[in-house]
Amino acid sequence: MDLTEFVNYLISHKISISTMESCTGGLLASLITDTPGASNILKFSAVTYCNEFKIKMGVNPQTLEKYTVYSKQTAEEMAYNISKFTNSNLGVGITGRLTSNTPEEKSVDLCIYDSRTNKYYHAHQKLQKENRHDNKLEVIEIFIKLFNSTIKNI
Repeated sequence: MDLTEFVNYLISHKISISTMESCTGGLLASLITDTPGASNILKFSAVTYCNEFKIKMGVNPQTLEKYTVYSKQTAEEMAYNISKFTNSNLGVGITGRLTSNTPEEKSVDLCIYDSRTNKYYHAHQKLQKENRHDNKLEVIEIFIKLFNSTIKNI
């Protein structure tokens, strides 16, 4: 499934989505809007690149202090809070480090919160690409794989 198929799936199943993206800078939401009819399912997108706005959107400062911004816990709070803020069926939280001096530090934490079932679906993956843009595209692929292996099967 590519992103167009993903958007058409959400449209046909009347599933709304909102995103809170950090390292991807809104790329997921932007790509969603490339599909005609996306306005029927995309309610809202927030780019919370700095911690100040993650906190303003509901991420607990103690979560950032205890687990760091690059964590499963932060992605989970981002996904939950954006879903609740917008009353969307799905909330997506994406945070990570796209470039680093050491390859082991490049990774993404992604969470999809499904308000219909009150369940969280997580992905943590090391990123392999050399530049930020290619790593952003890899994150989108990770998102689609996570969706296909979890929510699409509900």
